[in-house]
Amino acid sequence: MNQPLYIHEIQDLFDDVQRSEIFEDQKMMTDAVALFPVTKINEKYQTEKQLKDFDLKKFVLSNFEFLGAKVSLQKEDHLPIEDHIERLWDELTRTSYEEKGTLLRLPKPYIVPGGRFNEFFYWDSYFIMLGLQVSGRVEMMEHIIENCAYLIHTYGFVPNGSRTHFLTRSQPPYFSLMLDLLFETTGDESIYSTYYGTLEKEYAFWMNGEAQLENGSAIKRVVKTDSGDILNRYYDAENEPRPESYLIDIRDNENAGTEFYRNIRSACESGWDFSSRWFADGEHIQTIETLNLAEIDLNCLLWHLEKTLAKSSALQQLTEKEEQFNEKAALRRKLINTYLWDTDSGTYKDYHTEKNAVTSSVHIAMLYPLFLGLADAEQAKLVAEKISQEFLYPGGLVTTTKNSGQQWDLPNAWAPYQWLGFKSMKNYGFHELAEQIRDHWCGNVERIYRNTGKLMEKYNALDTESIAGGGEYPNQDGFGWTNGVYLKLKNS
Repeated sequence: MNQPLYIHEIQDLFDDVQRSEIFEDQKMMTDAVALFPVTKINEKYQTEKQLKDFDLKKFVLSNFEFLGAKVSLQKEDHLPIEDHIERLWDELTRTSYEEKGTLLRLPKPYIVPGGRFNEFFYWDSYFIMLGLQVSGRVEMMEHIIENCAYLIHTYGFVPNGSRTHFLTRSQPPYFSLMLDLLFETTGDESIYSTYYGTLEKEYAFWMNGEAQLENGSAIKRVVKTDSGDILNRYYDAENEPRPESYLIDIRDNENAGTEFYRNIRSACESGWDFSSRWFADGEHIQTIETLNLAEIDLNCLLWHLEKTLAKSSALQQLTEKEEQFNEKAALRRKLINTYLWDTDSGTYKDYHTEKNAVTSSVHIAMLYPLFLGLADAEQAKLVAEKISQEFLYPGGLVTTTKNSGQQWDLPNAWAPYQWLGFKSMKNYGFHELAEQIRDHWCGNVERIYRNTGKLMEKYNALDTESIAGGGEYPNQDGFGWTNGVYLKLKNS
């Protein structure tokens, strides 16, 4: 019988496995499924590890099952790329009606990203939904929303991914945008009423601690500036090494600043793990300071959540709540322009709450105010110029202008920001730039597919003949959000 695996219950064994590097990928052990009761495995381990000829890897393989992501479609199939994606939807579909190892139960089928990622991921799922919409797979779109709602009502938020060790953090809050996408697909406005309580509960998670804040302080995901204004930040409840990158974190923590692990984990909540965007010196992960930042992407997404709550309230004739959420959204819009717009560089940036100034990092999250319609015409023009001059390359949009070796930096192009870039430029009438973004990245995806038969997690925007790199693990194929964004862009 497979037993649910909670990592803290096998801490000694887990620590030994990760430190010994018997698996090339540290995620292997976090995803393992115990074949026997964990207490029995622990007892057996404590006894057998004393033996002279003890083999740790052999012990692990005989006591745990490893259910990795599998993509069986091969280049030999010679499928046109869109047909390949249609088959991949089925390959990447999972069901999880019970807990298995660290895997959380979900009530409905879902789509995993692929490669090493064999679980539901929060913000990935929105970009997957873009492709499901094109493919006419409305039921799976509904399943994704139902799974998010289940997680919010069960845990109070949508975890980073559907694993027990992700229950300390979320990811960029895209649930309200998922509802918009489903409404756009079906025309059924009742979904905003159906999920009203879910929207409120997710909003409460992101605003938890607001009432206790004093000026110039922060609690969890809420910060209060010296002037008494409320903004939000990414945050993780734990200050320990991530199980899925355990030894990497322990090594990086040497000579690092305070709360290194929490800063690392908080950057993971953004989805950008990792980027020079988070580093105080712009170069070294040991200087990571995510907790000191109020981010442009997060605050824009929470504005959208507030506007969605106002719309949902109006549909139910909850006039007082409609006014309340409209006021919150109007104030946040004002604060985004006050704190996160940088006049000197003509773009949106993150706000450093300790320095009371925007950060030096220029990055692609500047697109969010355009994607959501928060920017005025002049701001949009300046952002579009910066995107065109500094971020658009032959293989698509890069995330930053700095090549640090981290995967969310130059030269990598990631699927989410190709869609955000395209849609942002379309929103403000920069149609030629929008089409360049689409054509550059889609052309890159098509070239790599012709050469390898694979759809990758990320792409090299500068050298379109190579496959992207950087980060803590090799480039993955599959790949959920690439499939989704490619289909949506090609059909837009």
